Amino acid sequence: MQCSMTAVLIVAHAPLASALQAVAQHVYADCGHPVLALDVPAAATAESVRTQARALMAADGASDWLVLTDVFGATPCNAVQSLADDVHVRVVSGVNVPMLWRALCYAAESLDELAARAVGGATQGVMRVAPTRPQNQKPSATGRDPHDDHHQQ
Repeated sequence: MQCSMTAVLIVAHAPLASALQAVAQHVYADCGHPVLALDVPAAATAESVRTQARALMAADGASDWLVLTDVFGATPCNAVQSLADDVHVRVVSGVNVPMLWRALCYAAESLDELAARAVGGATQGVMRVAPTRPQNQKPSATGRDPHDDHHQQ
């Protein structure tokens, strides 16, 4: 797995940012650059969140940042929107697990390419799942009782 060159900061309603950080660390445990998380409590102001995000970014020292937020127009997104400078910081809203994993997988790419990959991962990761038989088993044509077949619960 390729490890991050662009730092990733997740800013989302509590406890989503920390949960996504845990998912990232579960899959990309070997990456040398951590994924940072900022959980936004219900009573937080955009200014307090912006201040916390700037402090996290400054303490880490990375030069390029992909900031992922949960909902466009909500406090987490509004707070970090002013951090996007089209040079070293991109903000993408609508974070989900496929977006995060795609961002981590391609983190060595340019910041613009990485932001595009993240959006692609998010949209391609959302799909309707059709119902199927357990383990894709077809009904038995031999007249056996179908309850004898192994079914995963």
